[in-house]
Amino acid sequence: MMNGVTISQAAAFAGVTVKTVRHYHKLGLVTEPERDSSGYRRYRPADLLRLVQARTLAAAGVPLAEIGGMLDADDEAFAETLVDVEQRIDTQLRELRARRAILRRLADGNRALLPDRAVAILERMPELGFDAAEVDASRDGLVLALALVPEAFETHLASIEDALDDGRFVALSRRASEAASWAPDDPRIPSLAAEVAAFYLSNPERLKIITGLQARTDTAARYDMVREFGSESGSAGERLAALVEGELRAAGVRIPRSDPL
Repeated sequence: MMNGVTISQAAAFAGVTVKTVRHYHKLGLVTEPERDSSGYRRYRPADLLRLVQARTLAAAGVPLAEIGGMLDADDEAFAETLVDVEQRIDTQLRELRARRAILRRLADGNRALLPDRAVAILERMPELGFDAAEVDASRDGLVLALALVPEAFETHLASIEDALDDGRFVALSRRASEAASWAPDDPRIPSLAAEVAAFYLSNPERLKIITGLQARTDTAARYDMVREFGSESGSAGERLAALVEGELRAAGVRIPRSDPL
């Protein structure tokens, strides 16, 4: 050991590669030893200690540009720098945890697009007898409602949460969902529309599910986009919705429309 060790031996001792040792030399973190009579650079104990210190600080997350100054500083300055480095690492850890949380939400498509409160509604729907297609349509409708009428979204969710505890509402909603697969001229549609409209008119709290999505500006355009989403033009679902709204308007309920009668 008195004659020193070669660069490959020094690298193995410090737990780094020869390339890393040479990089440390280039940055001035570790002084490059003089060559011996055989032409080899020999690393002495002090060189090895400096190399290990540099590697340890680098592994702890200290930027290489700061390591040289830290190793040359006195004990007090070194300790202060360590505190600063630790605080930066804590910040990085918080950012990484936040990114991990985002990735976990992205694994669940619903949670990536909607708040937990809305997801809970979607998760409850199958238990109430709604099929996968209706749950998907409801999810897409909620995403659109959040984007177009954000100021009313929380109130809208509250109305839905309350309505899902109402057996009559759930039953009518399931029938309306089933009606979407009927032929557009199915004779059952007008009677179902009348029943749905009568239910809303006799239950003002449930009516808020429809009237609550009226934005303060561009009301008709935004409302139409939310309502029409998921209903194909000319379909039974579109006809049912139009008939229900017609009944409600006839009863004096304000429901926006962009195409005047």
